[in-house]
Amino acid sequence: MADLPTHTIVFEILTRLPAKDVGRSKSVCKQWYALLSTQDFVRIHCSRSVVSSNQRVLLIDDLTCSVRPIISNNNDYGPSSIVTFPFHHQNNDVSILSHLNGMLCICLNHTYELLLWNPTTTAFKRLSTPDSHGFYINNLDAIGLYVDADDDYKVLHIKRRSGVLGVYVYSREVDSWRNIPFITRQEYLSPHFNWSAGTFCGGTLYFTVCECWIGGTNVVICFDVNSEQFKEISFPPVPSNGMVQGVLVNVKNVLHMFASTGMFEMTIDLWTLQGDYWIKVLSCPPIPPISLSLWCDITHYVTNGNWFVMTKLGKLFTIEMDMKPFECFYPVSWFRGFKGAVFVQTIVSPSI
Repeated sequence: MADLPTHTIVFEILTRLPAKDVGRSKSVCKQWYALLSTQDFVRIHCSRSVVSSNQRVLLIDDLTCSVRPIISNNNDYGPSSIVTFPFHHQNNDVSILSHLNGMLCICLNHTYELLLWNPTTTAFKRLSTPDSHGFYINNLDAIGLYVDADDDYKVLHIKRRSGVLGVYVYSREVDSWRNIPFITRQEYLSPHFNWSAGTFCGGTLYFTVCECWIGGTNVVICFDVNSEQFKEISFPPVPSNGMVQGVLVNVKNVLHMFASTGMFEMTIDLWTLQGDYWIKVLSCPPIPPISLSLWCDITHYVTNGNWFVMTKLGKLFTIEMDMKPFECFYPVSWFRGFKGAVFVQTIVSPSI
């Protein structure tokens, strides 16, 4: 190995190491520290880290935060490791809003502050400013985390305040917020509409906007992260005779939606977006009233043909499916209750 060029060692070997081992490798020498800190190395390492074996579940319980691997063959977790919050917080204070490439966008509930946090490296960045940017209000705001064509990680913050909509973008590279225009239907500003967290897929952030009663309006708002233009597309054609919930997921850079409908008996369909139209991929038989709409969310799809759902308390359930499995892996982009998230371990930093 001593005869290998440094470039080969760094970009062909070290980019394949687990994130924590990369951190240890930085202490070998100053040259390695510099090379392993470059954005090129971080980008390549991140692209090679998005594999199912690197998937972890982060669970928050009052003052404790733990990270566990998922054991897919028995629907359980592996041994946990305790993660200490590197920032000041209070009891039951941390809400997870969005994540991308191992970085979480979180809110401290007692101060409403937004933070970017990598739980693997423990690095974090406060996004709040003296001019009131970077403060999040639950049930009124929506957050989306994305990376643009220039490899700049950004946060899209949609605010609803007294019938007025404000849209702001935070850039990691310039470490500041700016306002961007967004004109939408006035009724979407009402608190009767629930905005999901943004799901990043193929250069676009997608949000579901759902009216909070039976037979209400449901749409998808799309934000092109490079042109910074918004547009609206329709929801999949699901029945409107019950509560409707759509959970967006990125499967191999193709947008999918788990759409659940019903009241006492839930039906879940999986749809994929082709252009601006939804194509049904599969249907799940009606599920007895374990109240999926209230207690569970689908967190990821495994290759043995099963769906995993996770309760607010962190318990895993499996819905068995008789179908051809997808050979895919993706992290959850939205988690009800803000008590946990599925993510991959990377060295992506919240700041430059």
